[in-house]
Amino acid sequence: MDRLRNPEHEISIAVVGKYAEHRDAYKSIYEALDHAGIANRTQVRIQPIQSEQIEREGAARLLSGYDGILVPGGFGERGIEGKVQAIEFARERGIPFLGICLGMQCAVIEFARHVVGLEGAHSSEFDKNTSHPVICLLDEQKSVVDKGGTMRLGAQRARLTAGTKAQECYGSDVISERHRHRYEFNNVYRQQFEAHGLVVAGTNEDGTLVEIIELEDHPWFVAVQFHPEFKSKPTLAQPLFSGFIGAAVVKHL
Repeated sequence: MDRLRNPEHEISIAVVGKYAEHRDAYKSIYEALDHAGIANRTQVRIQPIQSEQIEREGAARLLSGYDGILVPGGFGERGIEGKVQAIEFARERGIPFLGICLGMQCAVIEFARHVVGLEGAHSSEFDKNTSHPVICLLDEQKSVVDKGGTMRLGAQRARLTAGTKAQECYGSDVISERHRHRYEFNNVYRQQFEAHGLVVAGTNEDGTLVEIIELEDHPWFVAVQFHPEFKSKPTLAQPLFSGFIGAAVVKHL
């Protein structure tokens, strides 16, 4: 953030992940936050926090005082419950939240357990026997044996829902963002989630895959299945990151 002279604000953002000790693991995330700070004339102080540490010490102890919480992408079961706890903390305390890829999937799990009331809800990636697989394997992935480039990969178009924070940030009804995953929101639960206040803010073009979720009664809670950080630039902040930092500034004030 040395490129930003005379910032109007200074805020703190917690990035909760399993690789928090390795700065390069979230390099694109940190740079996108920097770019969003420039766009908002704001000094962004980033604090990486290990999700496993949250499991040991609790979200309230480690996340109190931050102006925003971001949960990035990743793979594997380690640290998942810490991410879920961080998201619950952000949701309940009205702290601006941005979830990316696995961060969105953890947000779905948290909402299922603590708002919808689906005890034991999980992703079938981490618990194959869960009674509520709110995140599940894409249909076209179920017969895949060879991994690698067979996942949902690269640029995909999405259609945004009018009146949502995502649509407001992008200023467009259709966007294209980069993906890298095999698991998705389970549409079996879609109506049930919407009845409890979850907003489907974006889908793929035929409406069959949920790409963006938001919460109705929250200052700024947005989670996406894709990786918006990869399209951010110092001179053109990625819209969702810019909106997230803008909301964090409002909270700080």
